[in-house]
Amino acid sequence: MKWNVWVDDWQMECCGELFGLGSAVSWTLGPADRDWLTRALGEETAATIDWGQEHHSEPSPDQISVEARVTHISAVHARYELTPGESAYHPVEGVLTPQTFADGRPPAEGDLRFIGYVVTLDVFA
Repeated sequence: MKWNVWVDDWQMECCGELFGLGSAVSWTLGPADRDWLTRALGEETAATIDWGQEHHSEPSPDQISVEARVTHISAVHARYELTPGESAYHPVEGVLTPQTFADGRPPAEGDLRFIGYVVTLDVFA
C-alpha cells in the first residue's frame, strides 16, 4: 500500500532523521491538515496527501505507527503572503521538486522558502 505523507520543515529540522530513496523508516502518522495543505499546495496536490508525519504531539487514537520504504521525495518551496483578514503570513503556491534524500535543509529557491516534504511510502503489510 502506498501513502503520500507530509513532513513539516520544522519537525524535520528539529528531530527528524535523514532519509533517502529506498530508506526503511518507522514513522508515527496523524491525519493530514487538509486546510493548511490546500492553502500551501493547492487543492489538487493537497488531496493526494494521506497523512502527516508526527514527532511532537501526544499519542492519540487517530495516529498510527508504520514501517515503510521511501519510494519518492519532493521538497516543497512556497511564497509567503499575508492572508486578507489575518495577521499571519502563510505559505502559498507550493512548488514540488523531486529529491533523492531529505535532510531538512534544502536552500531557498529565489523568493520561495522551504516548507516541507511530500514523501511517498510503500507501507509494509
